[in-house]
Amino acid sequence: MVKNSFISIILKEQEENKENRGSVEFQVVSFTNKIRRLTSHLELHKKDYLSQRGLRKILGKRQRLLAYLSKKNRVRYKELIGQLDIRERKTR
Repeated sequence: MVKNSFISIILKEQEENKENRGSVEFQVVSFTNKIRRLTSHLELHKKDYLSQRGLRKILGKRQRLLAYLSKKNRVRYKELIGQLDIRERKTR
């Protein structure tokens, strides 16, 4: 629950800046929040295949956004990864 409360604090900080709702960081934070909620839901309901599909779609969107951010601004990417406690993607 500590991670979820931390994410809600980050969301509140970014919601204060109404202009930044479309920023990559805000989108990644909101996707991470959705991912954590869906993951806890799927622990209870293992055969909810539609939620599993939704989770995979959100994971892909977040992965693409993080890839974009890592190309454009590596410092912001590292900072966001550290704040959200997300693993860094593997490079080939």
